[in-house]
Amino acid sequence: MMRHLFKLVWNRKRTSLLLILEIFFSFLVVFVVGTMGLYCWDNYKRPLGFSIDNVWQLRITAKASDDQHTPEESATYARLLREVQSLDAVEEAAGAMAAPYEWATYNSGMMINKKDVTMEFNEVTPELKNVMGLRLVSGRWFQDGDEKQAWAPVVIDQDLAGEAFPGQDPVGQRLAKADPDPIHPSPEMRIIGVVDDFRRGGELSGPGNYRFDLKRMGNPEDRPGRIILVKLQPGTPAAFEEQLMARAQGVAPEWSYEVKPLTQIRDAAFRVRLMPLVVGGIVAFFLLLMVGLGLIGVLWQNLLQRTREIGLRRAAGASRAEVHRQVLMEQFLLTTLGVALGTVLVAQIPILDLIGLSSRVFVAGLLFAMAAIYLLSMLCALYPSAMAARVQPADALRYE
Repeated sequence: MMRHLFKLVWNRKRTSLLLILEIFFSFLVVFVVGTMGLYCWDNYKRPLGFSIDNVWQLRITAKASDDQHTPEESATYARLLREVQSLDAVEEAAGAMAAPYEWATYNSGMMINKKDVTMEFNEVTPELKNVMGLRLVSGRWFQDGDEKQAWAPVVIDQDLAGEAFPGQDPVGQRLAKADPDPIHPSPEMRIIGVVDDFRRGGELSGPGNYRFDLKRMGNPEDRPGRIILVKLQPGTPAAFEEQLMARAQGVAPEWSYEVKPLTQIRDAAFRVRLMPLVVGGIVAFFLLLMVGLGLIGVLWQNLLQRTREIGLRRAAGASRAEVHRQVLMEQFLLTTLGVALGTVLVAQIPILDLIGLSSRVFVAGLLFAMAAIYLLSMLCALYPSAMAARVQPADALRYE
């Protein structure tokens, strides 16, 4: 049976090639969109590593850049943080260089166990643990006296601990920059604690290595922070924003400020991250619609040209069910060839490690694309195959 089907496909190689290419490109589009959706869903189910309940962000824009700051600016930032912490509605406030859900990141490369490990880092004050609800896995968090150490204490997340120190206890381990600055050497870093996996990018972001550095408030050598994260008491009204802005402007009127709840920032980040997926889904839907209509048209034209062949097969004793099954099997074979070509292509993603997809998400995306294309192809072949099954032996005699 299969040998006969391959022969039929080969005899109509131009039409067969057109159908295979349509299926091939449709498979690729469905795989990309489906895998993106599964990747976001898989990330959404993972623990976030922090809580944003009743947390607001106070963003500060100063005149100086990160690399060009004055001791006065560092002192002003420390005073501003203390003023925010003194407000009645504030449970706790912490300073940081980067906040959750924003796109700007600080990245660093470290030489760990003779391999270069890339990680994202953030300079924070000790209050961040309580503000964001971080959970320690091992070791400890920053505490009083750490800023006086000759070495720099750091806290890492579980992702970084697993990659940099597999099978080892990371607490007490030393870190060294992959490209140290010989002119302005940094102090030695030591890991003092490990927290849960921290996904600063939000629920839809993938896992990644993260490191917390201690920001020494008031130290003229440390650059001032760009963010103050404020943990408010439950039930604090939105009108508190005016009080917070007034207190900030009273400390540093030459700076500009922006206050937003982290829930609002999260919603905006969701819309931005989901936009490519939504657009891709719409494009994929209309593409599959056009491909489906094209398949029906090509199959219908193909079967009209084969009226004599089908009539002669009916005259030779083939039943309507056998003709119907033959047309479906031919379409199944063409679909299999197109899907096989697409599978060979997308299989290079994990082989070459082109993008950071887990094997579970990749396999799920591959199976989803296969199922969608086979379903579309078989549905498009149902009506033409049913019409082919109605061909009578006498139709072969009248065919011109």
